[in-house]
Amino acid sequence: MQSTRTPRSGAPLGWAAGLTLTAAAATFAYAATVERTLYQVRKETLPILPAGSTPLRVLHLSDIHMVPGQKSKADWLGSLASLSPDLVVNTGDNLSHRKAVGPLLEALEPLLKFPGVFVPGSNDYYAPEFRNPLRYFAGPSLAPKETERRELPWTELFSAFGAAGWVDLTNRSQSIGFGNLRIDFTGVDDPHIDRDRYSPYPSGSSTSADAPHIRVAVAHAPYQRVLDYFTEGGADLMLAGHTHGGQVCVPGYGALLSNCDLATWRARGLTDWDHAGRTVPLNVSAGIGTSRFAPVRFACKPEAVLLTLTPRGTR
Repeated sequence: MQSTRTPRSGAPLGWAAGLTLTAAAATFAYAATVERTLYQVRKETLPILPAGSTPLRVLHLSDIHMVPGQKSKADWLGSLASLSPDLVVNTGDNLSHRKAVGPLLEALEPLLKFPGVFVPGSNDYYAPEFRNPLRYFAGPSLAPKETERRELPWTELFSAFGAAGWVDLTNRSQSIGFGNLRIDFTGVDDPHIDRDRYSPYPSGSSTSADAPHIRVAVAHAPYQRVLDYFTEGGADLMLAGHTHGGQVCVPGYGALLSNCDLATWRARGLTDWDHAGRTVPLNVSAGIGTSRFAPVRFACKPEAVLLTLTPRGTR
């Protein structure tokens, strides 16, 4: 006898929904527990030094967002000293917890023995807050209201950096010698919270322009206005972080967000910035950590960047 039972048309849809939810849960688990600790070193070579200069190794750190108990992050940070950089550049957002200064300094101790410069990010000054992730699609995140700000021990952190010899470039400029090469630096406070005030490069002596030198500009957040005034000021290289590389990216496409007005395709990596008839290399680090309220990364591994600067005309 033939059955007259009607098949349940919703069954295939139920299976599909179940598989989708399972895949989503597995992806989130991977992003939250695996990829965010797959630390890597991105290596780039830039021929921007004057002819005859000795190559210079620059280690770019950004967005560490340290929290007590992050042993794998601390161990990896310490291991970067084996790269023997000539210079360490830290572009801010070192903290994600009030009690993270000690663990951070312990992790960075091997690197603090090398020459360094730094600028702050908002998460050096203020503790991160929980935000609805969808809010980022409406535009860059907003600074906490003054009445809601929970200040971090940034003075302790900056004092420790300074005691180690790292130069504070917060809205100031300074020159540092490396053998026969002089690097003129300028840096700004975090543009993301409108604290940036551009300081022109040091003028030096009447013959300083004739000595071998390059100009390097440093900021936490790579807002276009900042990149423009750095370029107009004569920068040969610009370094920034803040974007986390998009943090959660689409494989084969890239970042969906930059959390500033920078185009998403520039949210991670080495690109050229064109303004006022000049073209300047811009390195944006995808960063090392995340806010402790959003500890996930997908298709965007945490990174430090080792830039090898070589004489112009070389590869």
